[in-house]
Amino acid sequence: MFEKFNNDDRGQVGIGTLIVFIAMVLVAAIAAGVLVNTAGFLQATAEDAGEQSVNKVTNRVEVLNTHGVVGAETIRSINMTVRLAAGSSSVDMNETSIKYLSSDTVQTLTNQTTSDGEGTAAKTADANEFGLDKVTDDDGSFGVLNSMNDRYVATINTSDIEAGTNDAGHSNGLSTGDSVTLEITSRTGGTTQVILTMPQQLAGKDAGDPVEL
Repeated sequence: MFEKFNNDDRGQVGIGTLIVFIAMVLVAAIAAGVLVNTAGFLQATAEDAGEQSVNKVTNRVEVLNTHGVVGAETIRSINMTVRLAAGSSSVDMNETSIKYLSSDTVQTLTNQTTSDGEGTAAKTADANEFGLDKVTDDDGSFGVLNSMNDRYVATINTSDIEAGTNDAGHSNGLSTGDSVTLEITSRTGGTTQVILTMPQQLAGKDAGDPVEL
């Protein structure tokens, strides 16, 4: 009933089978390497995307208060006091843009700090750039908000921006009752939006007087 096997009955592995086996091992190794590399690439991409998303949410400024400055029958400029938003890392106002949108005009404003013999001076606001004045700065790095104690005033020259868009007989600037939307965007993409409405009347106000917005 039982067959007996001896050394003469052993099967021999052919060279073809060996080649196929080695090929399968090599293919599996290559596939594993590709999968590892792909997984590493996807992980790095996901980390970068996550970091960018966090920066867009956290790296932004907070507007503490705003006021306008009266011109001739209009608001000739807007001043905003800004600081770091809670949880934000440093924000360089020199690399920050402000999108200005009114019923008549849309304009993107930038700031490029100028310097004088004694250090860094404020930038004058015009139709293309917003002004920047220091209120407090712990380390003297002009325009860089890197502490919750840092405060700067950003000035928007509505008179220059709105030039030529008002009805004949009116000075340039924002008229009473007008609304303007401001989007402050840091270099990393964090955005703060502010919607301001001009006072309904300016009775009793002279040119240069501040008005609450």
